[in-house]
Amino acid sequence: MGLLQKALETYEAMEKIVGLYEEGKEEPLAPIGHIVTKAQIEVTINADGAFKGAKLADKDKKIIIPVTEESAGRTSSPAAHPLCEQLGYLLGDDEVKFNLYISNLTQWCQSAYAHPKAKAILVYIQQRTLRSDLINAGMSPDKGKDMVCWRVLGLGIDDKTAVWEDVDLMKAYSSYYLSQKQGETNLCMLTGEDTHITWQHLKGAFSLNGNAKIISANDSANFTYRGRFAEPEEAASVGYLASQKAHNALKWIISTQGAIQGGRAFVCWNPQGRTVPKLTLPFLFQFEEEEALPDYRSYREDLKRKLVGYQDKWQPEDQVIIAAFDAATTGRLAITYYNEMLGSDFLDRLAYWDETCCWKDYYHGVQSPLLYNMIAFAFGTQRGEAGKVEPDEKLIAPQMQRLLSCRIDQAAFPLDIMQALVSKAGNLQVYSKANRNKLLCITCAAIRKYYIDRQKGEIKLALEPERKDRSYQWGRLLAVMEKIERDTYDQDEKREPNAIRMQSVLVKRPGYAFMVIMEQLKNAYYPRLHVGLRTKYEKLIGEIMEQIHLSLKETEKYGDPLSESYLPGYYLQKSVLYTKKDNEETEEHSDEV
Repeated sequence: MGLLQKALETYEAMEKIVGLYEEGKEEPLAPIGHIVTKAQIEVTINADGAFKGAKLADKDKKIIIPVTEESAGRTSSPAAHPLCEQLGYLLGDDEVKFNLYISNLTQWCQSAYAHPKAKAILVYIQQRTLRSDLINAGMSPDKGKDMVCWRVLGLGIDDKTAVWEDVDLMKAYSSYYLSQKQGETNLCMLTGEDTHITWQHLKGAFSLNGNAKIISANDSANFTYRGRFAEPEEAASVGYLASQKAHNALKWIISTQGAIQGGRAFVCWNPQGRTVPKLTLPFLFQFEEEEALPDYRSYREDLKRKLVGYQDKWQPEDQVIIAAFDAATTGRLAITYYNEMLGSDFLDRLAYWDETCCWKDYYHGVQSPLLYNMIAFAFGTQRGEAGKVEPDEKLIAPQMQRLLSCRIDQAAFPLDIMQALVSKAGNLQVYSKANRNKLLCITCAAIRKYYIDRQKGEIKLALEPERKDRSYQWGRLLAVMEKIERDTYDQDEKREPNAIRMQSVLVKRPGYAFMVIMEQLKNAYYPRLHVGLRTKYEKLIGEIMEQIHLSLKETEKYGDPLSESYLPGYYLQKSVLYTKKDNEETEEHSDEV
């Protein structure tokens, strides 16, 4: 019940915005006895119930409509909403549905909570002219599931003619419906109070699974609760008011703050409504275009400033709730992850992940990779020569949850994801230039994170020429051999250097691959280099070979297969080779004889 209790707490803290449409928010927070849905037809009448016009409703607009317990959870059995409803209930072709609608609306209009707009709609519907009015307005009345919403003109109450924007109308219906709750009461497991219990809980908290419920309707025939409990209330008894608040709050939270990945919703929020960083995005996801590319020091300083900026707006006792939702079936909504923690701990953990799982990109400076991109490059396939890298949709949700758990719970980075990235980065020639760079950055960030988590030593974001790591030094050598050949290419040359084509061989048999590549370089490419440049590369290769021998451990041999650390060595050495200053290059070329 922790999730629903926190959702209830959120609703009560945000009651000032109930029924209001906030700019930039996909859905409003619905009042008691209401749901948020979409309408297809908008009908306008006047205060006397006379038809004034009809048009197609905004297909992207979500509106608030009154419902009953039965109509909010209806499936195949008829149950009418009391105001905005489908054509099948309004046209009068189906007498059962029509009478249900008229009955609900009449009871409301005859109560002490009646509203003039509801009365006008009742007068109009009782005339049974909706079909002909729609046809005369040039609209089709043939789709029985099209939802109709209403505007009422000429009441002089306010300037909001739309019933879905009239907060007074919403309050009137909520008061009316709560007044109808009579009879036995029971313990509400959310509030601890004795109140009217509901067995029909709202569906559609997660819009991708519109019929799925967190708390299912009791089913004595199919063993929803039987076998564990004698009576349904022993399984879960939740008050109507608490259920409405909690479920409407969850729907609002997921729609406004959730991230949908692979059909699963991931969400984090503060019950008091404080701004919370996006769960699936890095702290510093967006850089200002005019900002200089940051180094690691400035990156950490930016992280700290961002962290302090959030913490200054929070109270020490503020909490963050993290949850993930997925539909195991069309009717059951599963909570696949749930956690509560202090906001300060949550922010610290996000910042720690971004600080330890980051890499310096050629184009964007130091940054932490998007979690989705990690999954895509680890398990996905590049579509076309330069296309998007896309994973199987079924893999996204479970892998995203694993990475989020590492980020939030500070679990060690998964070995299999790191190895999958290393495997993909071991065949760079199949990727486009942009994807190749992105794959290398993501893989190096994952390796760095894995090493820190497993206490294997930190890999710095700047080149370490004397690092005692044989594989790292072989990676440097791979970058040098690639650069030597590329220096002889014409500007429009697209052929891959021999070093890249033999990358997978070098990983398995570095000594053999080195001899083959160097023989090709000396025979075909060295003669095309300037003498000064050739001397520079020969000196650098000699220095790296010396470091390889110095880095050998007792259990290692010169030609043993390489570990994943060759990739950071390759990337950093390549970065250094491609960022030499123009005046240095001029100096080197001046050595020609």
